[in-house]
Amino acid sequence: MNLQNSITDVGSLLVGHAQDFEALTGCTVILSPKGAVAGVSQRGGAPGTRETDLLRPMHMVQKVHAILLAGGSAFGLDAAGGVMRWLEAKKAGFKTQSAIVPIVPSAIIYDLDIGNPKIRPDAEMGFQACENATNQKPEEGNHGCGTGATVGKILGMARAMKSGVGTSSCEIGNGAIIGAIASVNAFGDIIDTESRQIIAGVRKINENQSGTKSKGHFADTLKVMDSIVGRGILSFSGNHNTVVGVIATNVQLSKEEANKFAESASDGITLAVRPAFTMMDGDTVFSLSTGNKKLNLNILCAFAPIVFAEAIQNAVKSAEPAGGLPSIKSI
Repeated sequence: MNLQNSITDVGSLLVGHAQDFEALTGCTVILSPKGAVAGVSQRGGAPGTRETDLLRPMHMVQKVHAILLAGGSAFGLDAAGGVMRWLEAKKAGFKTQSAIVPIVPSAIIYDLDIGNPKIRPDAEMGFQACENATNQKPEEGNHGCGTGATVGKILGMARAMKSGVGTSSCEIGNGAIIGAIASVNAFGDIIDTESRQIIAGVRKINENQSGTKSKGHFADTLKVMDSIVGRGILSFSGNHNTVVGVIATNVQLSKEEANKFAESASDGITLAVRPAFTMMDGDTVFSLSTGNKKLNLNILCAFAPIVFAEAIQNAVKSAEPAGGLPSIKSI
């Protein structure tokens, strides 16, 4: 099978972005109009979410029809209303006696410190993301929920770097596909999973704002945290960070298995982000099962963190400078 290294390699999924490039915010929708079994792993200490409880075992709803990832902090959850309106028009949702109710679990990132904080994703932007959705590989970097994403913020936004949204996929077993998409707005640094070196994150105070090339220009969030200055900063740091994303597969999963799949995928954050799951991050990973392929769950969960970590790395590698912040491409 010819893969695009995209979550859309998982059959029956559509992905669409909508964004405001001047305000530096946007949203991304992952659509499954026919419905998909879903799960969630919410491990960060500062989440902004919608419709996550119903994804857990022992709850009635068995399938969802879209996942929304949005900027705008909690304001951005409004965009889910536009996704619901689009799905309702397609007659996709949970059938009740009086109406079809689309199920759209959502998670947001805080991007109000870059661009215009008064402009946030709304229902119209969510609807437009659905209109833009295709089965082609979605654009990476400064698009959709990655438009205002940044990383490395322990020394403030002046020393941060521009991040974005990224996607990835792999084939395992007999035609089993795993695909991921992630919007990377982490408090900490992004790590190359092979070299274990920082590839994006907090920059040293003596480096200029444009990110002029220099040897060892990263301050290293862990080292800053372990300093007197860092401990003082952490005492008043805000909850302005999050990695959100989706891991998907064409392997048939139960609701319980889908939750385990999401939990395993979230370990990709520990592979690619340092530190991960802080009280200042709202890290949330959704899972989707769209097909009827058969594969041992242990195999699926072994590869899930690797695929999700690659999506995280692709998000920062694809980012362009914006909002006065450099990106990997400019340093």
